[in-house]
Amino acid sequence: MSGHSKWHTIKHKKAAADSKRGKVFTKLIKEITVAARQGGGRSDANPSLRLAREKAKEANMPADNIERAIKKGTGELEGATYEKIMYEGYGPSGVALYIEALSDNKNRTTAEIRNIFTKHGGNMAGAGSVAWMFEMKGYFAIPKGAANEDALMAIALDAGAEDLTSEGDTFEIKTLPQDFDNVKQTLVKNSIKFETAELTMIPKSTIRITGEKAKQLLSLIDALEDHDDVQNVYSNFDIPEEVLKEVEAEG
Repeated sequence: MSGHSKWHTIKHKKAAADSKRGKVFTKLIKEITVAARQGGGRSDANPSLRLAREKAKEANMPADNIERAIKKGTGELEGATYEKIMYEGYGPSGVALYIEALSDNKNRTTAEIRNIFTKHGGNMAGAGSVAWMFEMKGYFAIPKGAANEDALMAIALDAGAEDLTSEGDTFEIKTLPQDFDNVKQTLVKNSIKFETAELTMIPKSTIRITGEKAKQLLSLIDALEDHDDVQNVYSNFDIPEEVLKEVEAEG
């Protein structure tokens, strides 16, 4: 999971910059719209919508934008119909890439994603090629200064978490998807602040990658993340901390 958490650090800093260009809002609107279409417009009865709304609020999206997205999803307002598409492929050194996209034009999006892979030294693969390498989990990243490890472990496990691990300056908690909400509410009730709280695909194992191949991989992931239709990119890499710092320093 080390690659997972380290990539989150870069991705969140990148998301802050993206928000200035509206990319984050565009992606969140799609996520809210699809969640409302699939599960209805009531957050209390639709966990996916509730999570999407919380993410939108954290990104400081205006409430009017959120409500319009919900109404487009429920059909109260006209809007594009987005289709969820999963892409699978490989990056440098055989690193697996599992990509979640929302698109109103599957053919266009597929062609553009394939082009990104080609330009950055990767290749797309057929359905099922890498999906088996990942599993859906609830994931929390908590700064070590926010809680005592023993107390945090007791609280998290009692709320239904699977485990708690230490990674650098962060505690990481994993849960089964159905236990995510309860663990999150328990952390909030205990005033434990988290940097990340999400349902995500976590790799079952990781591949160590270094040097130029590591930079090439991060360039590929960055290009995929930049695509307007791409919601999430999941990977099973493990890259040394010093390489990530170099990439971050380069911009």
